[in-house]
Amino acid sequence: MTRAQWPSSLLQAADRVTLGLGMRIRILSYNIHKAIGIDGRFVPERIVEIIRHHNPDIALLQEVDRHVPRSGMTDLASRLAGELSYAYRAVGMNVHMKRGKYGNATLSRFPIGRQRNIDLTVGGTKRRGAQHTRLHIEYRGHRYEIDVFNVHLGLTARLRREQMERLLATADIRHLASHAPCVIAGDTNDWQGELKRKFFVPAGFSCATNRRAGSRWAIKTFPSVAPNIGLDKIFYRGAIELVHAQRSRLKLARLASDHLPVLADFDLHPIHREAAKPR
Repeated sequence: MTRAQWPSSLLQAADRVTLGLGMRIRILSYNIHKAIGIDGRFVPERIVEIIRHHNPDIALLQEVDRHVPRSGMTDLASRLAGELSYAYRAVGMNVHMKRGKYGNATLSRFPIGRQRNIDLTVGGTKRRGAQHTRLHIEYRGHRYEIDVFNVHLGLTARLRREQMERLLATADIRHLASHAPCVIAGDTNDWQGELKRKFFVPAGFSCATNRRAGSRWAIKTFPSVAPNIGLDKIFYRGAIELVHAQRSRLKLARLASDHLPVLADFDLHPIHREAAKPR
């Protein structure tokens, strides 16, 4: 897709383009809690307003319902993408219920090439997944690619360790060159920061959502009404440079879900993709 074909929302986002060959993009990660707020009400319009305000190029959403009674039998990914004018989306439904299912959804202003939902379920525990999408961007005669992994990890440290081992061992990650832009983001449930030390840093990733540079602790996102731990994180590596990261400061975000969204702006640089040797 060329710039002439971009919708107005993408043209607005393109105002963040930097000088030279870099392109600035915004990534948001948000556990929307099925669009059910801390008041117990299903109000997807609140989620729409929050995402629209922050205007991310890529929105990584967790706990997204499809045809579940508690959310009015709505296909939430389709509804949010439509109301926010995201031309591209990918959905990975991990948990199947008696009626309906839920999982992760990636909404994108850019075309999605490869997509795969990676099963991270351990044994007979609750199903978990990482949704891999490869996004393709053309701008000012340059082509950009970025691989994005939208994750929702388990509630115990043991499960999270096994899930990260499985994710990093997939060909989706192993066959990426170290300089290829890559983002892993989502609800990690890792309030202690163990995954960063034991898995992300050794694999060459940096955390965009640290409270301060070099800090062990992430930006606090949970519970939304009075956040005291950081569960929702954005990690990155390759030809991508962090510009700024923050959690949403909107008052509405403290009501709309039990998590606050985090967002990060990056400068993305064009590269010639080369396959890395399997490790």
